[in-house]
Amino acid sequence: MQQAYSLLGIQVNPLTIPQLNALIANAVQLGDRRIIANHNLHSIYLYHHDAKMRSFFAKAHYTHIDGMALVLVGRLLGYPLKRDHRVTYVDWTAPLMAEAAQQGWRIFYLGGKPGVAEKGAKILQQRFPGLEIVTADGYFDARPESPENLAILDRINAYKPHILMVGMSMPRQERWVLDNFERLNTNAILTAGATLDYAAGAVPTPPRWAGKLGLEWLFRLVAEPKRLWRRYLVEPWFLFFLLVADIFKVRVMRKREREKFVG
Repeated sequence: MQQAYSLLGIQVNPLTIPQLNALIANAVQLGDRRIIANHNLHSIYLYHHDAKMRSFFAKAHYTHIDGMALVLVGRLLGYPLKRDHRVTYVDWTAPLMAEAAQQGWRIFYLGGKPGVAEKGAKILQQRFPGLEIVTADGYFDARPESPENLAILDRINAYKPHILMVGMSMPRQERWVLDNFERLNTNAILTAGATLDYAAGAVPTPPRWAGKLGLEWLFRLVAEPKRLWRRYLVEPWFLFFLLVADIFKVRVMRKREREKFVG
């Protein structure tokens, strides 16, 4: 059973990149079908405002930490989180693709604008010889029974990918996985955001020093202010009150433990 930490009203698993790759390897070996989700401040905000997001995370088998802010919040609450427990796809993509190429894992990437994911996949194939990856863009009617969605499912299942990466931004990608999970013939389902947009150069990649310092959000805000201003300047205020509640709970628990010890 994977360890889980509770914070800001959600649960996360303290997982590193090697551990995540090992979970995929295990799912492939056992022939299981598992969802590997991720939480950041934006997804937590959506979780508390969207019932389907709550259903998705309840169904996910593992939820890794995507954002230094959550590592810092966890530390504040007393959890032994390390910098390596922050795993973004910008950092995970290269180790994941290298492992996939070595192990012969087939990858299907669903998402992005027409042509963008395909370009990103070709770049990754050049960088990682032997990588098997195919793509389909995210511009289709995602209603479960629509002809376009059924055609996408047929393409995925005919390819029989070991890894399905769904990169259609939150909350669309989570809703799609939730709606179609039972009909997918794959081992590991990853909600991967703009992974191939970064690989293709369609979205500027934040410098890794900014990510390590917890400032990746600022780089992204400057790069895409119209799309991201609300996410980074408004939503955190809601989460601030959840943090205050968590801190209060921790202090009460610690006080009770001290009183019990003294008594």
